[in-house]
Amino acid sequence: MGGQRIAHVASKNPSVIKEIIYGITLGIGCGLLWKMHHWNNQRRTKEFYDLLEKGQISVVVEDE
Repeated sequence: MGGQRIAHVASKNPSVIKEIIYGITLGIGCGLLWKMHHWNNQRRTKEFYDLLEKGQISVVVEDE
């Protein structure tokens, strides 16, 4: 009888619903991290162009 119990535990199938939920959660989490990275790059670019427009920074090397 002990053999049947071990075989039953070993042959347990994965839950399809759990797999779908894990996949959706992982996808949303990675997508959110990628979007935050994109927003950070947009913010940096906007700050750069704002400083360039104000004249606080320059992309031209000054001659000495």
